[in-house]
Amino acid sequence: MVELLIHALVVLLIIGVVWWAFTALLPLIPLPPQIAQVVQVLLIVILALIVIFYVLVPLLHLAPRAL
Repeated sequence: MVELLIHALVVLLIIGVVWWAFTALLPLIPLPPQIAQVVQVLLIVILALIVIFYVLVPLLHLAPRAL
């Protein structure tokens, strides 16, 4: 249980750093606003899928055993 929580914390920290770096660096790339918005939405979807499959699913899978 503790290992899973540490894993979830590490994954969330890495995702937070990736999101921060992306939002800091995207304005520096000369892209049309529509393309920049599409890239930002794609990153949000990818990071959300990572959170769902690497953090929430293992925690939900462990929940019935914890009760």
